[in-house]
Amino acid sequence: MKNLIVIGSILLLTISISNAQETAMFNLTIEISGFTSNKGKVLIGLYNDEESFLKKIYKSGTSKIKDNKTIYTIEGLSKAEYAVSIVHDENDNNKMDTNFFGIPKENYGCSNNAKGFMGPPKYKDAKFTLHKGMTIKIRI
Repeated sequence: MKNLIVIGSILLLTISISNAQETAMFNLTIEISGFTSNKGKVLIGLYNDEESFLKKIYKSGTSKIKDNKTIYTIEGLSKAEYAVSIVHDENDNNKMDTNFFGIPKENYGCSNNAKGFMGPPKYKDAKFTLHKGMTIKIRI
């Protein structure tokens, strides 16, 4: 009977540790460089699937620019696939300004430094899998 209790306790402990590892939360640090000025701010969007990419932001934030660069950290993310987009909101109006044809007037970038051809970057080019203590670099 004593052995049965010990084995049961070990089994429960193993299951608890396994569940804790599955729900571990990570931080994503984004280092952004290449700004042409320190004016305005950076709009940051995190996307967690292809369908929402550049349409519906999963998590967002803003950051000030200093010495033509900035660093921003998003906390409490699970291990998953994500993509990041950024906009240099130089005139500080909280949106990406475009011309009559929809072409951006303000600088922008995506994770993996993904670039679009005759349109915005694709999710498949910008996606990455978050793991513990991850830092990505985006150059505008």
